[in-house]
Amino acid sequence: MKQYRADLHIHTTLSPCGSLDMSPVNIVKAALNAGLGIIAITDHNSTKQFPYIKKLGMKQGLKVIGGAEINSFEEVHCITLFETDEAVAEFQNYIDKHLIAMSNDPNYFGYQVVVNELDEIMEYEDRLLVNRLDVGVIEIEKEVHNLNGIFIPAHIDRPFNGMISQLGFIPSELKADAFEITRFAKLADWKCDQRLPANPVFVRNSDAHQLKAIGQAYTFFEMEEATFSEIRKTLNGEGERKIFID
Repeated sequence: MKQYRADLHIHTTLSPCGSLDMSPVNIVKAALNAGLGIIAITDHNSTKQFPYIKKLGMKQGLKVIGGAEINSFEEVHCITLFETDEAVAEFQNYIDKHLIAMSNDPNYFGYQVVVNELDEIMEYEDRLLVNRLDVGVIEIEKEVHNLNGIFIPAHIDRPFNGMISQLGFIPSELKADAFEITRFAKLADWKCDQRLPANPVFVRNSDAHQLKAIGQAYTFFEMEEATFSEIRKTLNGEGERKIFID
C-alpha cells in the first residue's frame, strides 16, 4: 500500500467566487508544491474546466478527478466525482437540464471563465453557476450513483450550505460515500454526532478558491495506486486500505 495526499474539493476560474489566478497551470503547480498526489476539480455546478486540468496533470504526474460541487434545490452543497470522461460529460448534461436559469453579474459575483492549459480563455459562462438546481439532494445522489460516481455532502460543519445547517439531519435514504468536514472541525466531535449514520467516513478538503488554499486541508488515502477505483475501495473500507484526515 502507498499513501496519497488528496484534496478533492478545488475550484477554478470557472467558479464565480474563485480567483482568476485559479487557472490549470497555476492549480497544478500549487498542488504539486503542496505535496498533493490527487486532486478533484469541483467547480460550482459545472465540470467544463476539468478536461484542461486533467490533461496538464497527466503530463506532470498529478491524478486529476472530474466532478462538481452541486447546489441542490434545498441549497445543500454536495461534492460529486466521476471515474470516466463519459460520466463527467453525462453529468454535465444533467446539470444543464436542471440548473435554474439566472444570468451572472460579473461585477457582483465575479467572472466565470473556462481557461485551457495555455491560460487562454475558451469560454465565458453566462449562467450564474452558484444558483441551485431544481432537484433535491436525494435525486442528485441517485443520479451520481447511476453514473458510478462518488457522492459526498460538502462541509457539513459549516453554518451555511451544509446538509446539517440546511436540513437539520441526514436523510435516512441518502447513500453518501463519505462526509466532508473542514479543517476547523474536530473529528472526534463529528464521529459521535447523533445526526450522522453509524460509522461515518470523513474526508477533509481545502474547498480552495485561491491558490494559497490548495492543500491547506487534505485526506491521506492509503491504497494500492492513485486511481478512482482505489479511492472508492478506500472509502468503502475494502481490504487493508485506510483513510487518515488528521
